[in-house]
Amino acid sequence: MKIAVLADIHANLAALHAVIEDLEAWAPDLVVVAGDIVGRGPEARACLQLTLQMRDERGWHVIRGNHERYVLTYERDHRQPDFPTTGPRFELSRIAAWTHQQVADQVATIAALPEQLSFDLGGERLSVYHASVRHDRDGIYRGAPAAEVREQIDPAASIFCAGHTHVPLTRYLDDTLVVNVGSVGLPFDGITRAAYARLTRGQDGWQAQIVRLRYDLAATDRAFTTSGLLDAVGGYAQLMLRELRTGRSYLFDFIPAYHERILAGTLSLDEAVRDFLTRVERAA
Repeated sequence: MKIAVLADIHANLAALHAVIEDLEAWAPDLVVVAGDIVGRGPEARACLQLTLQMRDERGWHVIRGNHERYVLTYERDHRQPDFPTTGPRFELSRIAAWTHQQVADQVATIAALPEQLSFDLGGERLSVYHASVRHDRDGIYRGAPAAEVREQIDPAASIFCAGHTHVPLTRYLDDTLVVNVGSVGLPFDGITRAAYARLTRGQDGWQAQIVRLRYDLAATDRAFTTSGLLDAVGGYAQLMLRELRTGRSYLFDFIPAYHERILAGTLSLDEAVRDFLTRVERAA
């Protein structure tokens, strides 16, 4: 039996096409998408449509991640009379507004996606979450203590798969094969190639392999401009583009360092991004 699990496409259409082409050649029995199809990239609508097409035509299974949740939250919040149209909160919401605008007609479809899935593998169980059983932003990281990971996984699962961190890993914990499948569209391990997980069952039980694929990264780079994302989102988009080009995370460090000052109005978003990138360059 062959199973493919992918996650964190993040509106990167070229990377998604590369994974689909590889899956067509490998021909898995089961394909699961573990959320974050949209967000942090320029082609949310096309990636969502293609993923749903593969679900409907090829039997893929799809769950939602935190970025799908952000779309649903924005759908609710931006209709409130006190939702900001200027100022710091508005600036910080532009990334969610951009993604929401691309997929607004698919909100009901996104809301209907499950938050987790489990599969019976002939007496064994595969559990798939976006991040962990605790929360859709509670990622499983390399080097995490076993006691911590035990609280993040389904202990009854023979295989537990998740994404969210954009950094792949495989480890055995007690009776469970734990797999972080990495990111299709925005890896954060310094390797810019698309990642997904192949699970295979042999004589010695289940094994996991992280596959890395080259794709037309330049096409996605250009789409940041041609889609209007850079102009619409502002400073955040500059950080996301740098993440794409380097295979490194920047928003995870940027937000805790600058978020409160931006909200307080002591620093604009664009000023904060310029300061952050200057510090990154100095440290390089």
